[in-house]
Amino acid sequence: MEQNGRLFVISAPSGAGKTTLIKQVMARFPGLSYSVSHTTRPLRPGEIHGRDYFFVSREVFRQMIDAQAWLEWAQVHANFYGTSRGFVREQLAAGKHLLLDIDVQGARQIMDSGLDSVTVFIMPPSLDVLRQRLQSRGTESADTIDLRLANAKEEIALTHLYQYVVVNDDLETAAGQLCAIFEKEMGQVHEPPEADNG
Repeated sequence: MEQNGRLFVISAPSGAGKTTLIKQVMARFPGLSYSVSHTTRPLRPGEIHGRDYFFVSREVFRQMIDAQAWLEWAQVHANFYGTSRGFVREQLAAGKHLLLDIDVQGARQIMDSGLDSVTVFIMPPSLDVLRQRLQSRGTESADTIDLRLANAKEEIALTHLYQYVVVNDDLETAAGQLCAIFEKEMGQVHEPPEADNG
């Protein structure tokens, strides 16, 4: 496959601060596109179809599995998530840099696909800190938090598969490390905006 753009794959346990870090990277690199995944889970407050996810039915998702339309897909916490193969191919062939925010299952499928990608794992400082962050959200039950922590342990055990690991202990430091990875891999040095002397 002709691939002119760079494909970045970022994974992290739930609550590790991945979404916040990705927003900082996206703001700093205007040439970077965010790959919107498909999911069967319901919309959460503030989410928009086509911006946060493409929200589809389980039936539609299964039809796309049968049609081999996914670059990667996984079942996580009783819902399905997937990345459209056609969308990614079009973006990369057009020379666009693409960021995929996916779990470890999906990342492994991409690693195994032979597609050239840059893989980054966002690590929480510890499982105790992760538990505190999940509890402070106030949106999930104790059972759900326990499930997310159990999954986090399994995901952290696979960090050796990733090219880069960024520990999100201090947000500013982690964001700087992540941006440095993107600068290096995109082959560009980010120039600060010129001062307006008018």
